[in-house]
Amino acid sequence: MTAQARAAEQLLVLAPTGRDAALAARVLEQARLACEICPDVPRLVAALEGGAGGLLLAEEVLVGATPGTLAEWVARQPAWSDLPIIVVTSASSPIEPGFALARLAPLGNVTLLERPLRRDTLVSVARSALRARKRQYAARDVLAAREQDVRARDQFLAMLGHELRNPLGAITMALEVIDRRGGAEERQLAIVRRQAHQLARIVDDLLDVARVTSGKIALHRVPIELGTVAARCVEALQPQAHERGVALALDEPAGAVALLADPVRLEQVIANLAGNALKYTPAGGHVTVTIGSDGGEAVLRVRDDGIGIPRDQLSRVFETFAQVDTSLDRARGGLGLGLTVSRSIVAMHGGTIEAASEGPGRGSEFVVRLPVENGDGPATAALAPAGDRRRRVLVIDDSDDNRSALRLALEHLGHEVAEAEDGKTGLQRAVADGAEVVVVDIGLPGIDGFEVARRIRAARGRSVLLVALTGYGQPDDRRMALEAGFDVHLTKPVQLDTLARVIRREPT
Repeated sequence: MTAQARAAEQLLVLAPTGRDAALAARVLEQARLACEICPDVPRLVAALEGGAGGLLLAEEVLVGATPGTLAEWVARQPAWSDLPIIVVTSASSPIEPGFALARLAPLGNVTLLERPLRRDTLVSVARSALRARKRQYAARDVLAAREQDVRARDQFLAMLGHELRNPLGAITMALEVIDRRGGAEERQLAIVRRQAHQLARIVDDLLDVARVTSGKIALHRVPIELGTVAARCVEALQPQAHERGVALALDEPAGAVALLADPVRLEQVIANLAGNALKYTPAGGHVTVTIGSDGGEAVLRVRDDGIGIPRDQLSRVFETFAQVDTSLDRARGGLGLGLTVSRSIVAMHGGTIEAASEGPGRGSEFVVRLPVENGDGPATAALAPAGDRRRRVLVIDDSDDNRSALRLALEHLGHEVAEAEDGKTGLQRAVADGAEVVVVDIGLPGIDGFEVARRIRAARGRSVLLVALTGYGQPDDRRMALEAGFDVHLTKPVQLDTLARVIRREPT
């Protein structure tokens, strides 16, 4: 047992006059209750810092200015703590009752015992106080363990995302090069492309759940037109709908439905809902995305005529890892995370999302309602193009496959490309060879990508465009990258068109 744990099982006793403290301590010790006598309030407060099960005070402690020190300590208690305080009073006390009560109020969890005090009463109240305090410490330990578990989970998911994004980045980039060069069988390319995108979405969902539950998702709201965002999603999902033999359509109103929202996150919600509808609708079925407004709200509906949702599962479809009818075969795939993330994103926008179904085999409908807000939000940042001229690019990445895939992709775009397999080598080449663009992985051996960026920036100033291309995609990772001197932070896997636009940008 730790020293703090032992201290949490004892009472601190302060009775500054007479023999009250010694008599009370004797009674408590005879009842096998640990206690410690403190001579004054300052030393009582000092003892509290090491932990205590409760306090036993004579009312004389309330006289003078020193009780304020104790009240200050009580006010600083953590959320789990409610220190039990037993105050022994006397009907014949010269202290005015109102004065005593006023002094007791800031101390919170106080029990009054009046003299003459029975031994059994003191022991009983002391035991109750210590038992309650023990439960408080147990709750503290549970909360601490839970917080540690959450931190460990988030760190694991961040590392998992990094480890998965690295091979995904190589696969996606190599696939795009093969696709653009031609000659490969389209059917096989489509399979690889589809499965790579599916794996990327699963990684994104895993990391988004971690960010949502820890409150780390930040919205970047701009004025948008809901129909435009929905149209992009529907267009992107058409190949998937065609493959499944499902008709996917967008039904827009005559007028625009404008609101202030994060277009990337809202597109994620629509893609999750429509993608789920496609997943659970058999061939020959229909999925319809409808945009409208109702009073002061923008309304998005995703309706399908697929397998439906049992009524007893409607209330849990948004729970983490929940899936409709888990007895179904795993051909539909997924982790059951998309609806959890979608609900949280909608809630962060001040909206609601609901599921409805008339039962198995009768389809389902998801309805998102978002408040319509007026305002001139900042426009989405655009990259400043520098034309399509050939540029000298240095790729620093410790993965042979990622370097090779990037080199092939960038050479296909017409750029001159050099490579470095670690931070030290990359730093030397970036400074000596004068690359115009340096694409850097963050998780490098020896000198990490952040330090590489800082040193390149110190040596070459703003004459070089620094691009972080990494599997670390948390908001803090982007912030740290920009603080280290990177111009752009990209998360693997990245589309070749996106990388091409970034590399055309002039350093600022």
